[in-house]
Amino acid sequence: MTVPRVVIAAPGSGHGKTTVATGLLGALRERGLKVSPHKVGPDYIDPGYHALAAGRPGRNLDPWLVGEDQVVPLFTRGARTPEPADIAVIEGVMGLFDGVADPHGASGPAGFASTAHVARLLAAPVVLVVDASGVSASAAALLHGFTTWDPGTRVGGVIFNKAGSPRHEELLRAAADAAGVPVLGVLRRGDRLTVPSRHLGLIPAAELGAPALAAVAAMSGLVAAGVDLEAVLRLARAAGPLPGGAGEGHDEEPPSERPRRPLPRRVLQFCPAAQELPRLNAELEYSAPVVAIAAGPAFTFGYAEHPELLTAAGADVVAFDPLRDEKLPDDVDGLVIGGGFPEEHVAGLSANAGLRSQVAALARAGAPVIAECAGLLYLARSLDGHPMCGVLDADAVMTGRLTLGYRDAVAAATSPLALAGTRVRGHEFHRTAIRPADRDDQGNRAAAGAWHWRQPGGPVTEGFVQGRVHASYLHTHWCGVPGAAARVAAAAREYRQARERAD
Repeated sequence: MTVPRVVIAAPGSGHGKTTVATGLLGALRERGLKVSPHKVGPDYIDPGYHALAAGRPGRNLDPWLVGEDQVVPLFTRGARTPEPADIAVIEGVMGLFDGVADPHGASGPAGFASTAHVARLLAAPVVLVVDASGVSASAAALLHGFTTWDPGTRVGGVIFNKAGSPRHEELLRAAADAAGVPVLGVLRRGDRLTVPSRHLGLIPAAELGAPALAAVAAMSGLVAAGVDLEAVLRLARAAGPLPGGAGEGHDEEPPSERPRRPLPRRVLQFCPAAQELPRLNAELEYSAPVVAIAAGPAFTFGYAEHPELLTAAGADVVAFDPLRDEKLPDDVDGLVIGGGFPEEHVAGLSANAGLRSQVAALARAGAPVIAECAGLLYLARSLDGHPMCGVLDADAVMTGRLTLGYRDAVAAATSPLALAGTRVRGHEFHRTAIRPADRDDQGNRAAAGAWHWRQPGGPVTEGFVQGRVHASYLHTHWCGVPGAAARVAAAAREYRQARERAD
């Protein structure tokens, strides 16, 4: 399966990548094409807008979180789910070459997990989005630098954003011609687009509702009017086969001897960490455990592959909204409470006392509960003075300090998510702080930590493991956590079987 694909990059943040990528997805979809949206890096917010524009889930591609070897399989999975796409649009992160230090010690012009790194892994051409306000002929030097810096990164064209007068556009086109870079589009400075933002960037699309749909429609219209869509399609179709032949020849049927609950074969292929799932399911006859995933405006952060992996592990996955649902789904055996902005909805979350009580009771009964960042806050005793679930003897508060960055972590204790000593990569992204109150007479915490990692200031122990509760600020992608989905589903299954025996 060869997927036409193009990467939308920029010299740095703020040039208009999200506008162009989202608008391109919407404009191509309006032409009747099936479009597959992807985002380089760990960001959860941009994929929400991509999903609105494309009509299918936005997916992340991050070599740091999942490893280089999984980028192509994850991309291929997204490009053919729920149906094969005609074109994939991959939005970059920060500047084209901005990444982190290569964990393998290799050197090169592109940072590890940068947009250029992912473009190289996918053998995908790059469209550079350049904010043209305040520049004209000098754009030639900028384009020359970005097209020659890394021979392994192919810049196939430029889209100028925020151009002024027709004369300004002429100068920009002349500069691009001098640098030998095709101009694929010019967006004018007067075309106003407003997407509300707050302390951690854009407000997630799931929170905005109708205004988000209006913003996506505006982006799509802007790109349709200012970008040569046929030229973008030609560039995407020139990408050729994916490296390693990934995605080719993987549509055969599963073997005849298979588990009682057949596993989605494609899910197993895109995530090597899930390869043990057939063995786990083949050994057991069971009624499927129900794993509920928090959703709604307060919990918008989550990777599309997580529910798919849980389904592959034999769980029945359902969603619930802690803001609106007064009780948990029926017969629930485990919870996954991901990230989001509970601080923006704290009054509503606190007012839903019946649901908070059910969450606490489920955790006390021994069901697996996996909570990341916003989920950690929800399980705390309080958030900014508002009562939360009280699963953890800790209080959470908003701060003025942004905690942001990749972490190379080791599991501090065994939990339904990981065995003690398991090494994972994750990232933090929050402006809150958690203040544990669970101390014994010697000042030690009663709950175990979730993760250890090192920072310039010294070693860090973060999060909580308490029974089958795993709560932490660290966001992880389960394709980078060995056996995560299998362990969560197995813990939910054990809890269900214990309930059934008790009945």
